[in-house]
Amino acid sequence: QVQLVESGGGLVQTGGSLRLSCAASGSIFRINAMAWYRQAPGKQRELVATIPSGATTNYADSVKGRFTISRDNAKNTVYLQMNSLKPEDTGVYYCNAVVTSRPSQYTPNRYWGQGTQVTVSS
Repeated sequence: QVQLVESGGGLVQTGGSLRLSCAASGSIFRINAMAWYRQAPGKQRELVATIPSGATTNYADSVKGRFTISRDNAKNTVYLQMNSLKPEDTGVYYCNAVVTSRPSQYTPNRYWGQGTQVTVSS
């Protein structure tokens, strides 16, 4: 089993910044990819940013140029630096990880964190 624990959410004014962290622990042989999703009230969960095991990153169009995803493989941790925040960035942010727990495991498992609230006031 793998646990993901997020931190760093909070209340910030428009134009402000926040840095989210997500630490993975448990039965980890390899983390194949990590990502951040968010869910605004009354809306579906949406992908914000992804970072596979390599250096390539991907972002939703709505956050390009403002958010930066990074990971520390030694700490099994992924970060999301959020700058120039807007009210529409408000929501619960979830960490996601695709994890191989054993060398013999053929299909990795996907895990979710419990979510951290981000509120941007206008």
